[in-house]
Amino acid sequence: MKLWEEDIPGYESVEEKFAPYMKPYLLENDSPRGAVLVLPGGGYGGRADHEGDPVAMWLNSIGLSAFVVHYRVAPYRYPHPLLDAQRAIRRVRHHAEEWNIDPDRIGILGFSAGGHLAATASTYFDEGNPESADAVERHSSRPNASILCYPVISFKDHYHEGSMFNLLGEEPSEDKRQALSLERAVKPETPPAFLWHTADDGAVPVENSLMYARALSEQRIPFELHVFPEGRHGLGLAEADVSVAQWTGLCEGWLRKIGFLSQAAIQQV
Repeated sequence: MKLWEEDIPGYESVEEKFAPYMKPYLLENDSPRGAVLVLPGGGYGGRADHEGDPVAMWLNSIGLSAFVVHYRVAPYRYPHPLLDAQRAIRRVRHHAEEWNIDPDRIGILGFSAGGHLAATASTYFDEGNPESADAVERHSSRPNASILCYPVISFKDHYHEGSMFNLLGEEPSEDKRQALSLERAVKPETPPAFLWHTADDGAVPVENSLMYARALSEQRIPFELHVFPEGRHGLGLAEADVSVAQWTGLCEGWLRKIGFLSQAAIQQV
């Protein structure tokens, strides 16, 4: 499912065109349910398969429709990944009635650099352009909740160099580094968040999640944070790690508490 109907911003700047798209995992529902957009990680240089489709199937299993978003990565630079994430949210809202989705229960879930993108979409959003000729663009791009899994958050402190260079180039300006250090971008309208990380993550330090959680706390935005003692970076669903694998059950409980799972879970159809 293409995100953009026409040629998209930035095509002229790269040799090979990539048309961003999202893969739907829709449930057949009797009444509107929540949905979550999944953003796989990959350092803004790729998209990890194990952080995409398997995660969407888990979301289906707990009663949520899901969409795996194949957003633009390097050689595309900022703001193209963000434009794709915002477009995906708007498109789901636009088709909410057709797809039996509650437009007020649209969440976003990201791993690693995908977590940075999910957090960017949670801090940089708009209410849509009511004058746009494109009906999709008239909808809000604000997610109602975010799930951040070992996310890249800062480009100033404890940052992941590869993600920053792929997104901003090898000599990013100080202004861009500041703007995309998302612990500095949280505002009162930022949606509630569920975060998890491992304390010994060797690629993206746990301080990234701690900084975002602190920023949410300072704005009095509800959040839930879990830090597991051990576990390598990039675990995804972490099915082979008994301790870290708890995150899915904890996340399901959080989604229930905030109203995303107001109905009983059903099986994927």
